[in-house]
Amino acid sequence: MSRDTPGPDVTREGDAYRVDTRPPHARPRPRTEPTPGARGPGSSPPNGPRRPVTARQRRRRIGVTVVLVLLAWVVFLVAVPLAAWHGVQRVNTTPAGDRPAVTSAHNYLLVGSDSREGLTPEQQQQLNGGGDAAGKRTDSIILVHVSGSGGKPALVSIPRDSYVPIPGHGSNKINAAYAIGGAELLTRTIEQATGVRLDGYVEIGFAGFASVVDALGGVEVCVPFDMNDKDAAINLTKGCQTLDGPTALGYVRARKSDPRGDIGRAERQRQFLGAIMSKALTPSTVLIPWRYTGFANAAASGLEVGDGTSVVDAVRVLQAIRGVGSGATLSLVVPIQTAALQTPNAGIAVKWNSAQALVLFHALQDDEPFSSPPPGTTYP
Repeated sequence: MSRDTPGPDVTREGDAYRVDTRPPHARPRPRTEPTPGARGPGSSPPNGPRRPVTARQRRRRIGVTVVLVLLAWVVFLVAVPLAAWHGVQRVNTTPAGDRPAVTSAHNYLLVGSDSREGLTPEQQQQLNGGGDAAGKRTDSIILVHVSGSGGKPALVSIPRDSYVPIPGHGSNKINAAYAIGGAELLTRTIEQATGVRLDGYVEIGFAGFASVVDALGGVEVCVPFDMNDKDAAINLTKGCQTLDGPTALGYVRARKSDPRGDIGRAERQRQFLGAIMSKALTPSTVLIPWRYTGFANAAASGLEVGDGTSVVDAVRVLQAIRGVGSGATLSLVVPIQTAALQTPNAGIAVKWNSAQALVLFHALQDDEPFSSPPPGTTYP
């Protein structure tokens, strides 16, 4: 037998030896003991056969998944507006000198301006803002009252042609305060005229307003009568309809086509702001990420807020605006004696009804809970 040829297998059986003379390829393979813990094909797990998932476990897993998705969505809903808030412009609105006392209520000034800042010439033309672009004026002035005593919130429009004393500048239309000294002087003028301390300031311009409406895919509003107004670039028929950004801007700015003039315009502004917030909080906005994000970014990019105005203040304002459509928020205007006051320096202006205005302002100062509109604050 050569050195390269395998020899026979020799095994011991008791006191005898058995020699296997078969060739190597015909010999049976030796059996080896499995390694402890090893699992071969078809073998059971170390702790026994795998148990099937029960219906209860399946429901629990589904429940955990749903909770995690909801938590992620809540984080998204909060994170988007907070991120947008960091891009909001700040402006000094803290009045100099003595101010009205702090009360349990929260009162804010909401201003709509005709600022062309950020608009291209094409956008100015589209939004009917192509006139004199120098300076800024107010198209709407609204005092937002959020009660701390459990009363209804209130949106109180102050006609922009109201004839009032402007600190350091004599008497004039109230929007002259904004043109002369911006947000700070307007805030000081309103505080002195009403005796109500303002806790925050929110301003939105032409481009911001139109962008917000377009980001929502348009906003439905019920037009109270036919409105053909060249100055506002609108031609609307009576009835409920969806308005895009430029058309909505014309709707809230129109005055000559409204038989009630500035009073009617102020009412339409409050109405449309309520419609915007109602649309913003519908599932069609909140459940569509790109629309929700677009709305938050558009709203923030068009805003200016007071240097002391917080995101909590902004939320209070938005919640008060939202309640206009449902009646949860009162929609008011400063009581007016005449809208045809002849003045020595400002032409025709609006004169408040002093007695009724004082009743309203004292109620705001003292945070008296509103359940219905005070006398003279609504118009047919």
